[in-house]
Amino acid sequence: MESIPGYNTDLSDEALLESVKKIGISLIGQTANLAPADKKLYALRDSIACIDNMQLIASSIMSKKIAAGANKIVLDVTAGSGAFMKTKEEAVEISNIMQKIGKLAGIETVCVITNMDEPVGKSVGNSLEIVEAVEALRGNMTEDIKEIILTLGSYIIKLAGKGNNLEENRQIILANTSNGKAYSKFLELVENQGGDINYIKDTGRFEKAKYILPVIAEQSGFVEKLDGRTVGEISVYLGAGRVRKEDEIDHAVRHSAEKEGV
Repeated sequence: MESIPGYNTDLSDEALLESVKKIGISLIGQTANLAPADKKLYALRDSIACIDNMQLIASSIMSKKIAAGANKIVLDVTAGSGAFMKTKEEAVEISNIMQKIGKLAGIETVCVITNMDEPVGKSVGNSLEIVEAVEALRGNMTEDIKEIILTLGSYIIKLAGKGNNLEENRQIILANTSNGKAYSKFLELVENQGGDINYIKDTGRFEKAKYILPVIAEQSGFVEKLDGRTVGEISVYLGAGRVRKEDEIDHAVRHSAEKEGV
């Protein structure tokens, strides 16, 4: 979201609540006082090589959701080379742990497992993923993104008590992308938090990468696999993510597939 010029992800608690009351939505970064013990535990895990401990990962994820005051939780649990959980079995195991934590806290928790063996959608990189998200909100989305949105969204609607039939809930989501309501709400969100909505109305305004290198297939065929972890590591190396905490993110760094199967 920080790819959008002017968008403020650092709202005070009061401003966050006011935003939700005003327009029903807000997207911000994690505040320093949200589950502060988690940050200390994460640093400890890092120093003793326990980052990949499943119970600690589950506790870290759920602590922030519970501390934020959620009374219903829907989690997208990724599995594959680009995720912490490398296999579906591991994803199921950590999902069970998080659901048990939710039960202990009295919070209904649903986990949906998503394949992360390869990148979702056609884009990797901060500003380019915003562009792809805007297109999705306009109803133009790849099948993998559509399936994730519809599955997660249908459970969110169900847990919110707005519809028990998951298939009907999926149709509600599709209707609100095709009729422009989802896109209009995103414009409202961006403007409410200081973002320049001209970048959303015309995504061609986003800064382009300094160097653009097309990789063109020299023969016809099918891409059998695009390793999610490798693509992610390349993106971080180019500046789309942080190697060290103090690193600055280059929002223009991107990978994009312009055509299906390429």
